[in-house]
Amino acid sequence: MSRSIVRQSKFRHVFGQAAKAEQSYDDIRVSKVTWDSSFCAVNPKFLAVIVESSGGGAFLVLPLSKVGRVDKNYPLVIGHSGPVLDIDWCPHNDNILASGSEDTTTMVWQIPDHTPCRPISEPIVVLEGHSKRVGIVKWHPTARNILLTAGSDNLIIIWNVGTGEPLITMDDHPDLIYNVSWNYNGSLFCTTCKDRRLRVCDPRKREVVAERLSPHEGIRPMRAIFTKEGNIFTTGFTRMSQRELGLWDPTNFEEPIALLELDTSNGVLLPFYDPDTSMVYLCGKGDSSIRYFEITEEPPYVHYLSTYSSKEPQRGMGFMPKRGVDVSKCEIARLFKLHERKCEPIIMTVPRKVSKLVEEIQSLKATVLSQEKRICDLENKLSKYTNGTV
Repeated sequence: MSRSIVRQSKFRHVFGQAAKAEQSYDDIRVSKVTWDSSFCAVNPKFLAVIVESSGGGAFLVLPLSKVGRVDKNYPLVIGHSGPVLDIDWCPHNDNILASGSEDTTTMVWQIPDHTPCRPISEPIVVLEGHSKRVGIVKWHPTARNILLTAGSDNLIIIWNVGTGEPLITMDDHPDLIYNVSWNYNGSLFCTTCKDRRLRVCDPRKREVVAERLSPHEGIRPMRAIFTKEGNIFTTGFTRMSQRELGLWDPTNFEEPIALLELDTSNGVLLPFYDPDTSMVYLCGKGDSSIRYFEITEEPPYVHYLSTYSSKEPQRGMGFMPKRGVDVSKCEIARLFKLHERKCEPIIMTVPRKVSKLVEEIQSLKATVLSQEKRICDLENKLSKYTNGTV
């Protein structure tokens, strides 16, 4: 009985393609802060990029349609007295964005639909509770006005943005927190930490409900994200400084579901997960490629699909929510790659099958060619008769 060697998957032929040059955003001075954030956040209305600025922290917010060269006097969002480290769009309101900064504050901003005449300097809420820089801001995926922040004081604070008051403060981390990820419905979040532990936290219980020491044995920073099934996908480094990815069941942290070595590059891998397709896109800072994988329930569980490669390395990356992609063109994801001076959309597309209409056109063309050949043969025959050569 014959068995197919190639694994069947509708995403096996997904390919990435950079947008045309005129569809990029040029002359953006991307921040040079040495912080492992993505420096970019995007939603169906706006593109936000953390930029270089004098006299404090700032970021640029552009309507998605405003492609091309950005005016050097384009109004920025200013207000932080220190560099901005992380930004995140609210999933429930496309005009609301949160920013965390080295000045220990988190600010929530209302971005107008029209282009402002002057810099936006008045946040709608200022959240003060951290004693050191705020490096992570994450909106709750399902509850309105709930924002999580994590700072270099090793604290995690969950805020009610409507009142500006902290709801929950957790101090379970003894060292710097590298990243935080909510699960699909927001009932849990996972964290990675400089103490090399992966933790699963229940904010309602205000405690760590599961943890794993050294999911990756290297000492370099790790990243972790929840999948829609409730497993945790991680990226990190081996003891020999090779980049590695893993898939874990938080109810049984003893052994990984999957563990896969990638390469020996230094850049921290930023994972972006699409729950609709169960695909994860890995973007390494300083890399010039984007690898993508499919997570399934059959071995080996994490399936390599393909790699999008370009010439220039990426400084950061933004990931468009699914409601912002053009499904009529078979687009399943759109990433926004930060270069040193510009932002370039990269479109991930599933090739559509040849439709019956195209097949019919091809069949008609073949028939026409056949008829034209037949006519040509008859005309040659007629010519021979009239010339008396036959």
